[in-house]
Amino acid sequence: MGSRVTGTAAEKTASKYLSAQLKDLGLNPTIQNFTYTRKNTTYQSQNVIATKKGKSSKELIIGAHYDSVSVGKGADDNGSSIGVVLETLQALSKKKTPYTLKIIFFGSEEAGLQGSKYYVSQMTDAEKKNTVAMINLDSLIAGDNMYVYGDQGKQGKLRDLALEIAKKHKIPMSTNPGLNPDYPAGTTGDWSDHAPFKAVGIPYAYFEATNWEIGDLDGYTQTVKHGEIWHTENDNLTFLEKEFPGRVKEHLRGFTIVLTELIEKADKAF
Repeated sequence: MGSRVTGTAAEKTASKYLSAQLKDLGLNPTIQNFTYTRKNTTYQSQNVIATKKGKSSKELIIGAHYDSVSVGKGADDNGSSIGVVLETLQALSKKKTPYTLKIIFFGSEEAGLQGSKYYVSQMTDAEKKNTVAMINLDSLIAGDNMYVYGDQGKQGKLRDLALEIAKKHKIPMSTNPGLNPDYPAGTTGDWSDHAPFKAVGIPYAYFEATNWEIGDLDGYTQTVKHGEIWHTENDNLTFLEKEFPGRVKEHLRGFTIVLTELIEKADKAF
């Protein structure tokens, strides 16, 4: 599909594609339009939202942004997560999950988390209380290692459950080892769409592929071989398949297996 820059016609085209995919899965997506202003210019964007009823009316939010920067094609950041979410929904299409699923494809994440900030700003207090957790996915195929993060303390149970599932399936997934004191073990920074939910007290789990043991130990340097992939011209499938043979398939498969089972067993964490 190519780059899907925030606030552009290409981003809107991507939102229409996602709506069609959700309809094919038997869901009834809605579009949440919003605007934001940067450097005295107002942009229009949209979130794509769908609900899949579960055994409980309590909601588990599954979110990933679909916009990208202008450089590269946004395969890793964040087409990879969109693929995993859609594949997971396909796997769960005939199953009743413990919680009702709220699926949100966020627009304009690259412009400062605009889509997720807007969504949270429109949530009522009752909706926040009814949300058991938010699962965020961002940049899954380029990084050297597969990770899942969560809150510190008791609210990190969803992360811990994901790690148990990965171990059972012999999927090499771990969490931030805490080498950088600014980011305690098991947690991450507030640079993706989990952050607005975390800010209002909603527990989160966050899937990502990067490398916390190189560079500034902050998770930004994704690979030993090529450094950062996101936000560069290397963020395209041709490059990734050539330079990291088998990684794309391994990561997409691993994250999909873990996410699917995590959703099916999420009630064990709460």
